[in-house]
Amino acid sequence: MTEYKTIAKSSSQDRADLVAYWSIPLIDGIHVVEFEHGTTTGKRVLRLDGTEVLRKEWMFKLVGDIKFTIGKQEAKCELRVDPIPPFAFSYSLWVDGKPIDKFMEKQLDSIKSWSTVANGKRYVVVFEKHTLEIWVNGQTVDVERNFVEDGTEMNFQLANSNATLRSAPAPGPGHKQITYRLFVNGRLISDDINETQP
Repeated sequence: MTEYKTIAKSSSQDRADLVAYWSIPLIDGIHVVEFEHGTTTGKRVLRLDGTEVLRKEWMFKLVGDIKFTIGKQEAKCELRVDPIPPFAFSYSLWVDGKPIDKFMEKQLDSIKSWSTVANGKRYVVVFEKHTLEIWVNGQTVDVERNFVEDGTEMNFQLANSNATLRSAPAPGPGHKQITYRLFVNGRLISDDINETQP
């Protein structure tokens, strides 16, 4: 049986060979990928969201790829270890066939997120623009959709609070962009600080 370690249980000695760290924004939240590479011992350790999912010791081949999936949408990931002469290594992460930076650009175009506290509990609300699904803390929620004068409203529950996601054309010529605003009990929630798109 495989034994898993979490970050909290790992000592700094266990993590001395940490060489790469990425945060991946997915619909069900931000996922963290950590990679340890002992270039003198041949050790490889892969952690996803703090849980150790791969450990190999004494590997003679120090380069190569590791394939895995992450998140509820099971995004396909590939961690690449490539040589840099004379004796160094580069580490890159590909998600759904794209380098991580290109994948993140695509994600910023396709999702919108907010963080809020309702009834004493923190919630992360994510709107997937292409499927029109709303996710709350990693779970899809039932939504009532209504057309209104200047766009649409999507109503749903956050615990005992009423939430409304309003979409409308952005002001300006052509109205090609759409703005998305989240209200909880009638109060406008600020965009997630990581957001750059309207």
